Amino acid sequence: MCKKTINAWCMYDWANSAFATTILAALFPPFYRSLVAEAGFAENIATAYWGYTVSIALLVIALIAPILGATADYTGGKKRYVGFFAGLGILSTASFVFIGTDTWLMASVLFICGNMGFVGANIFYESLLPHIARKGDIDRISTRGYAMGYVGGGILLVINVLWVMNPGMFGMPGTAFALRASFFSVAVWWGLFSVPFFRHVPEPPVARENAPSLNPLKEGFLRLAATFREVTRYKQLLIFLMAFWIYSDGIGTIIKMATAYGDEIGIKVTDMTIALIITQFVGIPCSLMFGALAKKLGAKQSILLALGVYALISIAGYFMQTATHFYILAFMVGTVQGGSQALSRSFFGAMVPKHKAAEFFGFFSTSSKFAGIAGPLLFGLVSQIAGQSRLSIVSVIVFFIAGGILLTRVNVEEGVRAARAAEAVG
Repeated sequence: MCKKTINAWCMYDWANSAFATTILAALFPPFYRSLVAEAGFAENIATAYWGYTVSIALLVIALIAPILGATADYTGGKKRYVGFFAGLGILSTASFVFIGTDTWLMASVLFICGNMGFVGANIFYESLLPHIARKGDIDRISTRGYAMGYVGGGILLVINVLWVMNPGMFGMPGTAFALRASFFSVAVWWGLFSVPFFRHVPEPPVARENAPSLNPLKEGFLRLAATFREVTRYKQLLIFLMAFWIYSDGIGTIIKMATAYGDEIGIKVTDMTIALIITQFVGIPCSLMFGALAKKLGAKQSILLALGVYALISIAGYFMQTATHFYILAFMVGTVQGGSQALSRSFFGAMVPKHKAAEFFGFFSTSSKFAGIAGPLLFGLVSQIAGQSRLSIVSVIVFFIAGGILLTRVNVEEGVRAARAAEAVG
């Protein structure tokens, strides 16, 4: 596949990572907590409500992801699905400007819609990876995409932080205006830098003949159960999905709950946001490093190394007291976040038959989203029951331990052989 195609595919990571950094990780969680607190709720309840909102957002997309994946494989048009969901995410994020001081429920709904667009588009975006990668290049391209995402998301986050810290310097009337301007800038950034993807990444051929007499949506529902049965035919792929289902829940919980937790224990939003900028730019070389590390140790061993670091982060988070502690933990997250996620994506892609890519990537996304429901939900429940969130952060370690143990049982070579054999038949 030509260099222009690969660069264009990676640019979508640059584009949509602005949502991951400014909305998911940095500015929106404390902003949301402030809305809930202003409505008269306690600090730990505000954190819990953010956890519940994240869980609902993930549940919605988890319920429709496999249906969408099956439908896309049947009808083709993966790029059209990327466009539809990206459009939903962009419009929802732009609508954040209408959130007022008494509208925390509205904020929840808009976030759920924005996250559905963000995740839904990623299902079909990631399903194109096996089609554009040459043999042996899938790890390198996947980690490069994550590195590009760190750069793109990091640049806009720096701009947004400057706006929030010094709104007057940029002609803005105050911090509240700067926050909403930051949210709107995410929508503009996402839309603008998605253009190369839609122009230069080709639509892969449909693996089966379309049947005009059948309803594609109905066919997607009918194939949902069949997809699960199909996945179970690939034993190693199924074991990996179960492992990923568990450990990605822990990773996602740390990403989505970090600033809400830090805000609750008294760390300033500006300190947390600067720390997350450090995470972004530490993540650039470290994501690429994990691509090289996978060539030496293998993707599985590299992911296990990252999970060990995450377990240490969970334990250290319990003892966190100051902004300096938050900076240190943010640096540690940056060393493993992009690499672990990119290698998980390529690890899965290597064991997926290409003619079932969207269908299986729908299940890949579903497994992480259903798993992702449990982590923030557990975080919120522990916070609400305990009256504060320190026990919540340390409880996340169970996901890294259990997921890592299951990952050690995956036989990569056997999984790849099964995928290639299925392609020859299919």
